[in-house]
Amino acid sequence: MQQAPDLLKTTDHSRDVAGLTYVYPVVSRRAGGVSIGINLNPNNACNWRCIYCQVPDLKRGAAPPIDLIKLEQELRGFMHELTHGDFMQQQVPSEARVIQDIALSGNGEPTSAKEFEQVIELIGYVKNDFPLPDHLKLVLITNGSLLNRPHLQAGLKRMAAMNGEVWFKLDSATRDGRLRTNNTRMSLKQTHEHIRLAASLCPTWLQTCVFSINGRPPTENETRAYLQFVENLLRQHVPLKGVLVYGIARQSHQPEAKQLTRVDEVWFDRFCNSIKALGLTVKSND
Repeated sequence: MQQAPDLLKTTDHSRDVAGLTYVYPVVSRRAGGVSIGINLNPNNACNWRCIYCQVPDLKRGAAPPIDLIKLEQELRGFMHELTHGDFMQQQVPSEARVIQDIALSGNGEPTSAKEFEQVIELIGYVKNDFPLPDHLKLVLITNGSLLNRPHLQAGLKRMAAMNGEVWFKLDSATRDGRLRTNNTRMSLKQTHEHIRLAASLCPTWLQTCVFSINGRPPTENETRAYLQFVENLLRQHVPLKGVLVYGIARQSHQPEAKQLTRVDEVWFDRFCNSIKALGLTVKSND
């Protein structure tokens, strides 16, 4: 007798589940159901190196050239399996058998793909050929560092017309914290401008990962700087949708992995409540 396949889990976002190059399914805590992942970085290359990143063999760099024909074939095939096949029944827990979004995430920074705008157009016309939920979102999970590029801005405008959202990474609002957590020297001034730009083009959430390093949660200075940075965005009328706050659920594949643990529930709730006090919606998964 053939062994039944393992169900997808929120603790495993393997890109190899479907055996494809660009398309992979996950059960997403933040999305609350099945997320159809689009991996534009199958070469495991990113311009940042976040210490909590679950990508093995991560290297510095950009996405390789995207085979748009192959991407369309994979996306169409997998969409058909999800909507007309038995993939949901075989591999997805019963409580999560709803397609919530198509998410550009994967094994590196998706906006580093030169074909980004074409990818958005491709997703748009492919998804129109399938019986997908009306609430289906198109999500870009990004560190936001490249959003000053005109073709990316055009892609965000197209996303906005497709029920799109940007999830913009903001883990720290201090220079030292960003260097330690994300290994980036991108200035806070530039980050502020890119968040403002993203939010002007497409509905935008901040996305923040919180964790302890060597048993210690973020310092009071880190927390204060973060809240002040977000408050400044609001004072300048940047139309943020809210903040997605989450903790570590899967093992990091970076050298710092053994130093990282989840923050305790009290600290997590206090941090989320401080953001809410600014007047923002908070969606959290600790």
